[in-house]
Amino acid sequence: MISHPTDPQHTTDVPAEDHVVPDREGRGPLAERRGLLALAPVLLMVAVTLTDLLTPRWLHVAPVMAAVPVLAAAVLPVPATAALGGAALVLTLLLQTNAGQRGSPDSNVVLCALIVVGLASLVTCALRRRRERQLRQARSVAETAQRALMHPLPRRMRSLALSGVYLPAESEARIGGDFYEAVHTPYGTRILIGDVRGKGLPAVGASATLLGAFRELADREASLTTVARQLDERAQRHIAALDGRPEDGEPEGKGTGALFTERFATALLVEFPPGEAVARIVHCGHPEPLIVRAGRVHAHVPEHPGAPLGLGDLLGAAPVAQTVAFGPGDRLVLYTDGFIEARDRRGRFYDLTAHTHVHAGRPLPAMVAALRRALLRHVGGDLDDDAALVALERLPCETGRG
Repeated sequence: MISHPTDPQHTTDVPAEDHVVPDREGRGPLAERRGLLALAPVLLMVAVTLTDLLTPRWLHVAPVMAAVPVLAAAVLPVPATAALGGAALVLTLLLQTNAGQRGSPDSNVVLCALIVVGLASLVTCALRRRRERQLRQARSVAETAQRALMHPLPRRMRSLALSGVYLPAESEARIGGDFYEAVHTPYGTRILIGDVRGKGLPAVGASATLLGAFRELADREASLTTVARQLDERAQRHIAALDGRPEDGEPEGKGTGALFTERFATALLVEFPPGEAVARIVHCGHPEPLIVRAGRVHAHVPEHPGAPLGLGDLLGAAPVAQTVAFGPGDRLVLYTDGFIEARDRRGRFYDLTAHTHVHAGRPLPAMVAALRRALLRHVGGDLDDDAALVALERLPCETGRG
C-alpha cells in the first residue's frame, strides 16, 4: 500500500473486514453439525445393542457393529476411533454370550471381521488426520500469500470510507484471480478492482503483475487513463511471456500465440481527486459499478467502455475516463462478475442491485457483510467463480479534501 504519513486524513491502521472465504460463513452451525456427526458412532452402537437385546434370538444384528469404527474414522481422532472400535468388539462379545452364540464358527467370523475393520479404520483415520494437517498448513500458506498479494483495505482514506470482501471459488485454497487495491496518491485516492480470466496459479500470477503495476503507476502517472493504458501494456507483456517468445520479425506480444490467447483481465479504475466531490471512472471491460444516492441504486453505464486489459491492441478501444458526481453520503459499489453471475439451484442469478437497495440504509461495513451473506445463501455456500466487492462512501465532514 502506498501511503503518505504526513497526510492526517489517510489512515490505514485498522483494516476493513475483507478477505473472507465461504467456509467462515455460518461457523456456529458448522460446529454443531460436526458435533452431531461425532455422536453418530456412539448412537449407532447403542442402537445396535438395544435392537439385538430386544429382538428374537434368531435375528442377529451384532455384525452391524462393524460400521461403528468406520463412522468413527470419518469424524473422530485416532484415540477415539480406537476406543469405539474396542467398545464395539466388547459389546459384540457380550451380545454373543447373551445369545448363547459365543465360540460358534459364525460368531468367530464376526469377531475377526470386527478386528480387521477396526484396524483398517485406525489406518484410515490416521491418514485422514494427516491430510487434514497438510490441508490446514496449505490453507495457512495460501491465506498469507493472498494477504501479501492483496492488501487489506483500510477503513478510511481521506474523505472516503471503505469496506471490501473477497470470496475465492476454491474456498479451501483461499486464493483466486479477482483482485482489488486502494492507494493514496498525489492525485487523490485511486481504486482498482479486476478479474483475471481463469483460476488457479496462472490467474494469481496475473493478479500479482497487475496489482504491482497499479501500485507503481497510480502514484506516478497524473492521468488515470494513462494508468489504464499502461496496465494494458503490462498485461500484454505478461500474456506474451506466457505464450512464448514472439515470432521473428514481429513486435513483442504480437505473435500468433498472443493474437489467439484467451488470457485477459477486466478492470475498473476509480479516482477521487482532492478538492472535488466527483469520481472519475475508467471501464476496462468490467461490470458497471453501482451508485447509491439518497437510497436509490443505479448502475453507471459507460459511454465509451474500454477493452479488457491485455486486449487493447486487438480491440482498439482506448480507455476513457468519465466523471460522475460523488457528494457526501454517496456510495459506490465495485464488484466482479462473481457477484452477479452466481446462480442458485434453480438457475437464478444473484440480484446485486436489489440486495444493495435493501441494505443501502445500513452502515457501510454492515451493508457489505449483508451482501456477502446474501450471496452465500443464494449459492448455498458453494461459489463457482471468485467474487470480490469494494464499497466506498463519501464522508460528509470531509468533503473537499479528496
